[in-house]
Amino acid sequence: MTDRQLWSYKDIAAHIRVQPDTVRSYRKHGLLPPPDHVEGGKPFWYADTVRTWAASRPRSQTRRDE
Repeated sequence: MTDRQLWSYKDIAAHIRVQPDTVRSYRKHGLLPPPDHVEGGKPFWYADTVRTWAASRPRSQTRRDE
């Protein structure tokens, strides 16, 4: 089953534990996948898209999931 919930910068930031501006910077530098939906000029991503992207992104050597 797919998760079709749309996430904003704020939701993505909470999921990967960074500030929303960091997620905006990721998009600006091409590190975030293209938005799945744009509404009123604001980008949104499906939760599954973000989870797949987050699982494949490089992690800091010093940061460990708790």
